[in-house]
Parts: sequence; structure tokens; C-alpha cells
Amino acid sequence: MNVRRPAGLRRRTLSVAVVAGLALAAAAQASSGPTASPGASKEAPRRVTFIAQDFRNGGIAAVFRGFEEACRELGWTLTVSNGNGERAKVRAHFERAVASSAEGIVLGGFNETDIADLMPTEAGAAKPMLVGWHAAARPGATPLLQANVTTEPAAVAEKAVELVVQSERARVGVVIFSDSRFEIANVKTRRMVEVLQRCARCEVLGVEDMPISDASRAMPAALTRLQQRHGARWTHVLAINDVYMDSLSFPLRAMGRSDIVGIAAGDGSRTALSRIRSGRSMQFATIAEPTGLQGWQLADELRRGFAGQPPSGRVAQPVAVTTALLQGLSATAGIDDALSYRETYRLEWFGAPGGSPRP
Repeated sequence: MNVRRPAGLRRRTLSVAVVAGLALAAAAQASSGPTASPGASKEAPRRVTFIAQDFRNGGIAAVFRGFEEACRELGWTLTVSNGNGERAKVRAHFERAVASSAEGIVLGGFNETDIADLMPTEAGAAKPMLVGWHAAARPGATPLLQANVTTEPAAVAEKAVELVVQSERARVGVVIFSDSRFEIANVKTRRMVEVLQRCARCEVLGVEDMPISDASRAMPAALTRLQQRHGARWTHVLAINDVYMDSLSFPLRAMGRSDIVGIAAGDGSRTALSRIRSGRSMQFATIAEPTGLQGWQLADELRRGFAGQPPSGRVAQPVAVTTALLQGLSATAGIDDALSYRETYRLEWFGAPGGSPRP
């Protein structure tokens, strides 16, 4: 497989913690629609492009690695570009991908509405097949996308709130960090607020609208302001992404608030899993998505679209990852290679569970 990578993006082996989360999610994968993939046959190689909203987002980077692996299996030529968190750059990358006659484009973590007006509209113009990861509020097909690959955001939000409600504290005060630019974040936030409002001893102190790409810069001042406003009433932080947790612990410890508990409603980044496993972080948990599986699913949805087939209807289940879960896992090597979703897709694609029949 040919692949062109942006500067700064390196291939890494998935950690055992990530792999374990993927294994649990893969085992719980649910299907609500057609799953039969186009039959095994010799296919023309495809030219596809993965456009990342921001590779600093660990979920996007992990999904890309899974997608890249699947493209290698399929013999596709893959181009990758990084929007660095800027909508204008994402749009420019999309325009270039269309102009280059890419047959398939993956929207990696940005709204489909960001580029809808850039799709060719001329009669007879070639249109790329589009799939997305977190590109719409719900999993499945949209008028623009062959498929949007994501867990159910409401289910992710509910799992995060369950961990808050389980707190032994008499009163719980929650601040939620979100990014209203993304509809999937808005769905998570609304659901977290709804569930918390049903908890008699829980109080939603506020929702902080902070762009994910600005979190490392803006978080310290925001935490200081929140402590001044809420004081001891404030006990928990919920966030729609692990990135907010990257800058949580140091400022809060400096203010003497090491008692605040952080829980992320997505995505299970490598950094988050490492600090949760340590048991010394203020981040207690993350609701991990099976990003490797989802990367392969993106390739499968494109393949179905190229063959004129409907989307798979597959929706992977999120996993609540806590210190107790991670510390109970063995550090056995090679677990990544044994995950069943790879074998499932190889069987569907090639009729051979051991891999592609190509030389």
C-alpha cells in the first residue's frame, strides 16, 4: 500500500490497555442492519484520502492507524492530511482531495456540514464516496455519507454519568467541558445533563464550551475561574474528550483541589489510558471507543459503497475503562494480533480469515 503521511505523524504500536478495550468492545459489537459484505473477488485498487480534523486528538490518530492497516490489506493507495484543528484547512484539504479525483474520502472527526458545499454538483461530475468518523451526530448513513462510524454518543454519555452517580459523596457537583462546534459533542453534553438532572444528589454547575484544540492553553484559567465560582460544591469534571483531561491535574492540584474526579465521555486516548492505569491521576475513567475496529469499519463501509452495497449497520459498543480494569489486565504481548475483528473482515473481504489472497 502506498501512503503519504503529514509531518509529525508516526506509526506506533497500540498499547495493551488500548488493545484490551478494543477486545471488549469488539466482543460487544452490535449490528442493527445488513452485515454481509460484497463477496470475495479480485477488485481494482482504490485511491482514498483520510482528512483528520486534528491529529492531536488521540481518537482520530488511533482510528487513522486502524484505517491505514485495513487499506494495506486491501491494496489501496492512501493519502492523509491534517487540518490541525482549523476548519479552513480541513476545507482546503477536502477541495484538494476532490480535485485529485480521490475515489473515497474519510472525514476524520469533523462535521459533514463543514464540507457539504464543496461536493461537485455539475452534471456528470465524478463524486468521491464519503464516509466519516464522528462526522455526524449518529452512526449510519446520512444524505452525504455512505456511513458515519461512531458509537452511540448518548450511550457514551450515559456510561460516563453512571460513574459519577456511583460516587459515595453525599452531594455531587459537576462541570461539563464540551466543544459546541461538533454535533456529536452536543449530543453527549445534552444527554449528560439530562441523566444528571434525574439524580437527586447531583447538580450540574455549568457547561464550559471550550474548543478541543484550545484546551491545553485555556484550561488552567478556566479551572481557576470555576474554583472561585463554585468552591467545595464542585466535585467532578465530565468532558466529551480525553484532551480536556490532559491539562486537568496540575492546575487543580496547585489550587489544593486534588479531590476533584475527572471522567471523559470519549475516546480512550493512549495518554489517558496510561494515566488512568497509574491510579495517580485525577482522571478516574474514560469511555473508550474501539478505534482500531472503527478504522477497519471505515474501510469496509467504503468498500461497500464502491460495490453499490448498503452500509453495514454495525455499531460498536463503548467500554468504561477504569484503573481497576486496566490494572487487572495482563501485559501479554501479541494481543493486538489476536483480535477477532480483523479475522472477521478478512473473511468477508477475501474469503480467507488468515488474510488477503494477494501476493
